[in-house]
Amino acid sequence: MKRTTLMLAIAAVLLSSCKDLLVPEIENNRDLNPNQYVPNDARFPFGILLNGYNRIPTNSWSFNDVATDDAVTNDQTNGLLKMANGQWTANNNPISQWTNAFAGIQYINILLKDVDTVQWATDKTVSRLFGMRVKGEAYGLRALLYYHLLQTHAGIGESGTLLGVPLILEPQGSDANFNQPRATFEACMKQVYSDLTTAESLLPLDFENVNNASQVPGKFGTVTAEQYNRALGVNFRGLVSGRIVKAIRSKAALLAASPAFAAGNSGTWADAANYAGELLTMKGGITGLAANGLTWYANTSEIAGLADGANPAEILWRNNHGDSRDLEQQHFPPSLFGSGRLNPTQNLVDAFPTLTGYPIAEGASGYDAANPYNNRDPRLKTYVLVNGGTAGPSSTVINTAVDGPTNDALNKVETSTRTGYYMRKLLRQDVNLNPNSANNQRHYKPHIRYTEIFLNYAEAANEAWGPMGTGNSAFSAYDVIKAIRKRAGIGLTNGDAYLESIKGDKDRMRTLIRNERRLELCFEGFRFWDLRRWKAPLTETAKGISIRNNVPSVIDVETRQFQPFTTYGPIPYGEILKFGALEQNQGWR
Repeated sequence: MKRTTLMLAIAAVLLSSCKDLLVPEIENNRDLNPNQYVPNDARFPFGILLNGYNRIPTNSWSFNDVATDDAVTNDQTNGLLKMANGQWTANNNPISQWTNAFAGIQYINILLKDVDTVQWATDKTVSRLFGMRVKGEAYGLRALLYYHLLQTHAGIGESGTLLGVPLILEPQGSDANFNQPRATFEACMKQVYSDLTTAESLLPLDFENVNNASQVPGKFGTVTAEQYNRALGVNFRGLVSGRIVKAIRSKAALLAASPAFAAGNSGTWADAANYAGELLTMKGGITGLAANGLTWYANTSEIAGLADGANPAEILWRNNHGDSRDLEQQHFPPSLFGSGRLNPTQNLVDAFPTLTGYPIAEGASGYDAANPYNNRDPRLKTYVLVNGGTAGPSSTVINTAVDGPTNDALNKVETSTRTGYYMRKLLRQDVNLNPNSANNQRHYKPHIRYTEIFLNYAEAANEAWGPMGTGNSAFSAYDVIKAIRKRAGIGLTNGDAYLESIKGDKDRMRTLIRNERRLELCFEGFRFWDLRRWKAPLTETAKGISIRNNVPSVIDVETRQFQPFTTYGPIPYGEILKFGALEQNQGWR
């Protein structure tokens, strides 16, 4: 049974009708009435489930990097820019997930209430397998949505307790009591883990066909290969699987173990490391790190050959691919007909080491401030378009100097860079935006990359057991970081002497791991959340570079106006006004 256009249409109707979870429209409650539910029509519950998929926040780039020390934007109307400049309030929150995620949870709860009444197929065994799969997906999606709610809205309440969000596990009809208090962070994490455990018990590790009944996992009972493949086979690649559930568990455990949340729950760094390690061991451990994972977005032949639902080695879960030029339209420099929206900072550029692997502030690095882009980590020019770098289908040289002759120059026009840099990562350089010869190229957006899971493991393992400890896995934080840096092409001539010098120092390894995470995941929406879960400084001034007569000088571009309490995001002000049982996080009004 394939996901059809009709199902997508149903999901679109459901999506458009959900205006406010807490005051649901009458038509949203039709399935709460058993007399209105059609057990023999499986299209409707499939539509409800697809609504949950549509609400995964990673379905689109957030570019919240522009509210961190990694980037700024030249779009003066950008909500994240205003947020970073001190206009982040409980009723002006561009990163809120409250309405989106709770709406998705409402639909999932509706599905879970009635899923066992649905006849998915005339073959009773196949119908049972479909029911297991859909329930497993629903539990996995609900856990994922709660994870995003916790990441965005959990925090220290006015009472001093670390709180999560209301736990809503049943459908809410029009007569429900919507005035629900926030559960503790610990209770929310227990629910996330419970949902993930249930999902894993119902789902296959991967959606792949089997050749005979002996290959069917025992939890699915006595079924033929044909029955199994109809409900759980290759046609369902891309849906939540057991492997994806393990990855969600890794993400949630890392959040729970982090400094901002650790005091409010029983999760540990060892838990986070072991969950990530289990998943990575299934991929072969360190050898599973994809050699071309650095440029997953631009591996043209690999992307061109992607079958529906199939993943490259770097990708654990992704959305479908499609032909477009939207990202390039937004982020190419002006001379290539783009709007240059995201401008990487000098702060980020300085975080890239030299080829030797040493940070540029170290004397042994060989860094030359007069030639700042020479002898640097290859990831720098791969991810950031620096002055004199090339971009676009003709490898055009881009001049970002303040005295440059084109609109690519620093602060030349509205779409020019404000920092002296443009974003290069994520963009297909074979896209042509020239109106006379414009073309599209295939893109996809990952929900979860394996590099993220490797970095999850490295961070948690170092905190749990130090740089060289392994826990339940056969590899250490040191092993992971060594492999990631080797893939990047740094430290190849000296055995990565810097890494070797710190492998016995947990604190210095922590700094390096966080920096590697910053580099590897830049512009993918991680830095904003990482700084907060680490309780790291949020107010570092965003800097740029001004080059005149070939002489570079560092400039201040944008101050950050985050208050100390913005480590945690707010509960929406409108919800606080409506529901007295909701407790706001400290500092927010």
